[in-house]
Amino acid sequence: MADMDQAFITACIPHRPPFLWLDRVVALADDEIHARTRLDPDLDVFRGHYPDQPIMPGVLLCEAVFQAGALLIAEQAAPEELAGGVPVLARIQGAKFKRPAGPGDTIDIRARILEKIGAAWFLKGSVKKAGKLVVQVEFSCTLSKGKKE
Repeated sequence: MADMDQAFITACIPHRPPFLWLDRVVALADDEIHARTRLDPDLDVFRGHYPDQPIMPGVLLCEAVFQAGALLIAEQAAPEELAGGVPVLARIQGAKFKRPAGPGDTIDIRARILEKIGAAWFLKGSVKKAGKLVVQVEFSCTLSKGKKE
């Protein structure tokens, strides 16, 4: 599968604009996903995050990786594993920030499943712009079965 748009993405994960950080899926394999998004210069975040020299917050770049990982899990998990649940972030480990991304940049987002143990998936992902590493992060996801009260 390749070049899937936001309709495909929103069918797999619950994220929606303005908090959806994936524009399209470029490639999807058994254990890896490659997505892409353009950082719209009109995003509100650029007005307040270093307004004289705007950069995309690192936490939002990581969120793009986490969303790609959730989409990968949603696509690769057996239907009985998901059973109405959605992948949610359980742990962040070893985030490394190498360079900024900013207004108008197109970023490539990748996530790869390293292993699955029980109900947990362990992944590694990255964000690149123009082929250069912006962020690298390891993380894990589990399934949420609904709202807790």
